[in-house]
Amino acid sequence: MREQQIREFARRAEDGSLSLADLKGGTFTITNPGIFGALFGLPIINQPQVAILGVGAIEKRVVVVNDAIAIHPTCHLSLGYDHRLIDGADAGRFLAFIKERLEKFDEGWM
Repeated sequence: MREQQIREFARRAEDGSLSLADLKGGTFTITNPGIFGALFGLPIINQPQVAILGVGAIEKRVVVVNDAIAIHPTCHLSLGYDHRLIDGADAGRFLAFIKERLEKFDEGWM
């Protein structure tokens, strides 16, 4: 899907004009219960979706980085998926990949 199409979907989702036909054939969803301050969510997949990623609220927390105490923005991610299609080990590796990419995010790529 092209970037322009994604932006149009986002605009229509925000203004409430997105239809069920627009969502037909989707396989992966991202939901953001964190926007309401929730730290966790338990996203449930809806057919024909095979997985859904939930993103919790971003909060500053005390963490250990290179054996030093630091304050960093953190959030919890949750992944609901259909075990008939996705192996749990693959789902765990996917979450680890997302975590690593977010921790090493470089805004310079945009």
